[in-house]
Amino acid sequence: METSLRNVRTNIVQSIRAFRVSGLQETAQELGQHFLYANLANAQTKQDVLDLLAQQFKLPANVGKNFDALYDCLTDPLHKSGPQPGFIVVLEHIPANAKFDKEAREQLLDIFRDAADYWGDRKIPFRCFYSFP
Repeated sequence: METSLRNVRTNIVQSIRAFRVSGLQETAQELGQHFLYANLANAQTKQDVLDLLAQQFKLPANVGKNFDALYDCLTDPLHKSGPQPGFIVVLEHIPANAKFDKEAREQLLDIFRDAADYWGDRKIPFRCFYSFP
């Protein structure tokens, strides 16, 4: 069942490289896990990224405020809402420009790394795959 991800740690943030979005979505469905997808191709700034993530992940409006709010939405409230089956997250086309520089990209990926650690501590798979334009 989990053949496409058998060599991928259960709690990780990594480049999408050899994986296809449709394949990851199918795998999430097969495993009964949440599939969160965001296409950030139209984002230019941190605020754009936060707004698109909130919109595409269907998160509360307060996520658009800052990275801490994004982390909070990806962790504790979901944990408190009941048992979770796991997560496969795809962040496509993370901006790479002067308004969303390397530091901002690393901060964003750190939020997802921290979320992966959070869920890993609870023995819940959380895999995040990302790409740059």
